[in-house]
Amino acid sequence: MFHYIVRRMLTIFPLLLGVITIALFLMHLIPGDPAEALAPPEAPYSAIEKLRHELGLDRPLYVQYITYLSRVVHGDLGTSIVRKGPVLNEIGSRFPATVQLAVSGMLVAVTIGIPAGIVAALKRNSLVDHISMIFSWIGTAMPAFLLGLLLMLVFGVRLKWLPLFGRGGIRHLILPAITLGTYSTAVIARMLRASIVEIMSKDYITTARAKGLSSTIVVFKHILKNALIPTVTVVGLQLGYMLGGAVVTETIFAWPGVGRYAVLALFARDIPVIQGVVILMATIFTLTNLAVDVSYGFLDPRITYD
Repeated sequence: MFHYIVRRMLTIFPLLLGVITIALFLMHLIPGDPAEALAPPEAPYSAIEKLRHELGLDRPLYVQYITYLSRVVHGDLGTSIVRKGPVLNEIGSRFPATVQLAVSGMLVAVTIGIPAGIVAALKRNSLVDHISMIFSWIGTAMPAFLLGLLLMLVFGVRLKWLPLFGRGGIRHLILPAITLGTYSTAVIARMLRASIVEIMSKDYITTARAKGLSSTIVVFKHILKNALIPTVTVVGLQLGYMLGGAVVTETIFAWPGVGRYAVLALFARDIPVIQGVVILMATIFTLTNLAVDVSYGFLDPRITYD
C-alpha cells in the first residue's frame, strides 16, 4: 500500500501543473481589466498603466506563467490585488471556517443519509421506502440557494429561532450545515439503497441466510460492509466539494469561508486569489480521492494495491 500511495502522490504534481496552466489562461479570458477595476473612476490612463505595470499585467502571458509557476513551487501564491496581503495567508485564515462548515454538512449527510438508505433498502417498496426516495429526489433537485432562502425565511425570519448570517456559535452553523448537507444526504441515501438492493440478490447472501445466520449479522457483516464501498466514494467526493468551498451556501449565509472569498475575488478581478483557490480545490479533491481509494482496502481485504 505504501508504494501505491507514493505513486498516487507523484501524480498530484502533473495534475496541479495542468490546473495552474488552465486557471492562468482562463483568468485572462475573463472580460475586464483588473487595473481598471482597482483604479479610481477618475484615474487617468497613465495611472492605470502604472498600476498595470506594478501588477505585472503588462508582461507577456508566458512570462506571467513562468513567474507564477516559480512562485508556486516555493509556496508563494502571490499577493492579493485588493487586500494587498499574501494569498496563502488570506486563504489560510478563511479555510478553518470552510472546514467547520464542510464537516458539519457532511455530519448531517451521513447521520441522515446512511440510516435512510439502509431502511429504504431493507423495507423495499414499502411506504417508508417511497417516502425516503421522494425526499431524496427533492434533495437532489432543489438548488442550494433556494433551500437556504427557505430555511432563512422559516427559521430566521418567521420563527426567529436561528441567526441568518455570519459565523458564531452552534446556532449560526445549523442552517448553513443543513443547506450544504441536504444534497449529499439525498445522494448518499440513494447510492446506499441501490448498493444494498443489488447485494441482497447475490448468492452469498442467500447462502448466509440458509446457514441460519440472524438478520442483524447478515445485514451488518455481509450486506452493509460491501455496500459501503461505492457509498464511501460518494462521501469522499461530496466532502471534497464541500472543503473546496461551498460557494453558494457560504455566499447566502455570509459565511466567511473560502467559497465566499472566491466569489468576492471574482467580482473584484483579483486574479491571484482566484488562482490560489483553484489550486486549493484541485489539491483537496486529489487528496480526498486518494484517501477514498486507500479506505477500500480496510472495507474489503480482498482489494489489493499493486
